Amino acid sequence: MFSLISSRKSLLILAVVCLVIGLLSYAAVPAQGLALSLILALSFFALTVSADLIVSKVLLKADPIFVLRRNLFLSWFSLGVWLIFMIIGVALGFGFGELWWVRLSLLGFAAIVTLRIIVFVATSDAEVWRRGLAVLLQPTLCLIPLLFFWAGLSGAAPVQVLPFIVLSPVIALIVGLLFFYPIVQLGKSISISSIPLFKAFIADWVSGANAPLEKFFEDLGENADIKVDVLKFESTKPKAAIILSHVHPGPFSNIGSSLLPSLMKHEFQKVYACEACTPLGILGHERDLASQAQNHKIISQVVASANFKSSADSASPRVKATEGFATASCQIFGDTAFISFTLAPKTTEDLPQELGRFVSEEAEKYGLKNAIVVNTHNSLTEVVDTEVHLDALRTAASRCLQKAVAQPRSRFKVGAASVYPQEFSLKDGMGSGGITAIAVEVQGQKTVYVVIDGNNMISGLREKVLAALASAGFGEGEVFTTDTHAVSAIITGRRGYHPVGEVMDNEVLIRYICDAAKKADATSEASSVGSLSLVVPNVRVIGEARLKSLTSLVDRAIQKVKQTLVPIFGLEGLILILILLLL
Repeated sequence: MFSLISSRKSLLILAVVCLVIGLLSYAAVPAQGLALSLILALSFFALTVSADLIVSKVLLKADPIFVLRRNLFLSWFSLGVWLIFMIIGVALGFGFGELWWVRLSLLGFAAIVTLRIIVFVATSDAEVWRRGLAVLLQPTLCLIPLLFFWAGLSGAAPVQVLPFIVLSPVIALIVGLLFFYPIVQLGKSISISSIPLFKAFIADWVSGANAPLEKFFEDLGENADIKVDVLKFESTKPKAAIILSHVHPGPFSNIGSSLLPSLMKHEFQKVYACEACTPLGILGHERDLASQAQNHKIISQVVASANFKSSADSASPRVKATEGFATASCQIFGDTAFISFTLAPKTTEDLPQELGRFVSEEAEKYGLKNAIVVNTHNSLTEVVDTEVHLDALRTAASRCLQKAVAQPRSRFKVGAASVYPQEFSLKDGMGSGGITAIAVEVQGQKTVYVVIDGNNMISGLREKVLAALASAGFGEGEVFTTDTHAVSAIITGRRGYHPVGEVMDNEVLIRYICDAAKKADATSEASSVGSLSLVVPNVRVIGEARLKSLTSLVDRAIQKVKQTLVPIFGLEGLILILILLLL
């Protein structure tokens, strides 16, 4: 229902379905004539469109989900279901009499009333009477011309079928309540209102209304103190900033901290008139923010606190160390180590917080005051075996730090630039933060750090990007993604998102990256650096355990639906058929 076609296509399909219903009526009762059958088809079309206008513009006008386009979609789908029953009825009518067409048509009416009860109860928060009218209006209006069409048939007079027309919605409502009852009970088992939760999810998924779902996350969450690291470069004015928030940018779409990387980037750039990037820290979904309000709480404090003077004027060359598939890279700016990890070409997914704490403790041993530890999050395969490589990551980090502190430090240059490819959208895996490049030159070594606002990259793309950057004159470099979950849960498929490069034209993407790197290098000038670690207190977060409980609820609800679907609706069908046989 929510992967919608346009209103114009829905109207066309609706017209075709109504025409088929009219022709089918002529086949069922040729004596009524083709003209009357076509009038029936036209009546179905006009009454359905009128009903949908009333539902969207009057009854549910405050509901963001049930706009005209979705009502039209639901109506032609409902009529399609009704049509199936009519076809069976016509087939039976050829052998057993015209009354079977009437009976199956009435059974189809009951079926679509049941369908509409399920849809409106599960997705709309409107008052009960508004939802009730929305359920009944279109099927009832369409039933009226059918009653006139049947008027000349024996056993199908309005007075004879009226009991079924009255009873079937009542039975459908009872069946709908029975259908939802076990799902409601599942929610109670973990203190969650399951139907309101589902409605909140649908409201966000369909219309982008995130407040209802975030209210659940706020209620289920807990307060935490959130650390944020800022590495700021300045010349005569701010040049660039690397901002590392110790929260995970999730859980999905526009919920919680999913948009934090791009929101932080754009707000910092607006205030300080310099480029900013927001790579991923060393953590997983154990700390997702509960709402957009929490995003702004962190952003406002970071922006206010970043107004410090960058006074350190020395940096080391960038060095690397490898252990197995683990690669650690480090460059020291002033008394701050900027360290990153990758397992490419193997999967580089979320890394445990323990690794970040280990690196910070190692940096302290070498007299460094701060360590900004980044997960490059830049390679994705079908196999996720991060735990296997933790010892190798620790070993690589220790070696890399040792090499970095042994390097001489000297004055350095920094330049930065961002590009925002118009060809790539959220559905392609590109967030609104675009591509940011920070170029660093020290002792003749040119390094570029590229940060892409996306959720991981296809395996092998990182190596192609680094090769292109090397050809452009950058001897060292790394590609990061922000792990933004703004790209998640907006497409269908197993993952629910496209990692960077999966559906993007890789040549176009690499060209954008190289353009950003060259622009950054062109703006390079002698700079100073400063770092800041701040803690934002009492931020509402929702942990991985709570997220899993919600996921578990959905899975259990789906299983419960599978178990109850056939018995409940089978029983409804049996009762309705028994009533019809009395006609």
